[in-house]
Amino acid sequence: MSDYSEICLKTFLRDQEKLFDEPVAENLEEAEAFLEDCMAVVVDSLDEVREYFEEEGVDVDGMTTDELEEASEVFPLPDGTYLIVEG
Repeated sequence: MSDYSEICLKTFLRDQEKLFDEPVAENLEEAEAFLEDCMAVVVDSLDEVREYFEEEGVDVDGMTTDELEEASEVFPLPDGTYLIVEG
């Protein structure tokens, strides 16, 4: 495995239907390949989630931290970091 931790991959596998209508991966290897293909990123805080979206041109003005955390592209990880996957 490369840039994504096992817990990151497992979280994405478990919660991928939050973002996609159908599963895009069925195992850890497929999850890793998918995340690499769409250049998903892991950030350390919700402030960094906000910064990421702002850099990508997403209008997050007025969004609360709870709204950011609940965004379909944001996957909170058990270690307190966040996986961002652009669908």
